[in-house]
Amino acid sequence: MSKYTGSCHCGGVRFAIETEAPLGPYFRCNCSLCSRKSAVMGAAPRAALRITAGEELISTYTWNTGEAQHYFCKRCGIYTHHVMRGETQTVGLNMACIDGFDVFSLGDVPVGNGRQEWSVVEGRAS
Repeated sequence: MSKYTGSCHCGGVRFAIETEAPLGPYFRCNCSLCSRKSAVMGAAPRAALRITAGEELISTYTWNTGEAQHYFCKRCGIYTHHVMRGETQTVGLNMACIDGFDVFSLGDVPVGNGRQEWSVVEGRAS
């Protein structure tokens, strides 16, 4: 079992993930929200995520169908995680919020086609 910890920028929201699988695959998404924040995301079972501090600082953003739920810190505004559209048992994680993880070491990251039904597409969003 691997344990990962992370936080938003101000440290008000802290979380832990305990899972047997790595926090992947790593991806970006080209939906209207994700293309603006350009975060590298990973994935874990939703039940593996536990908020350890600052639950009162977490706000949720939804739009369109309301199925995807994006969570961010009310104080610093950093997106920490989200529940994926169509993947209610999976949580997407902002990998830049994971303690000790270097998103810049990943190089090119596949882009998911969130503009329609989610799937990974080759290359970058156009």
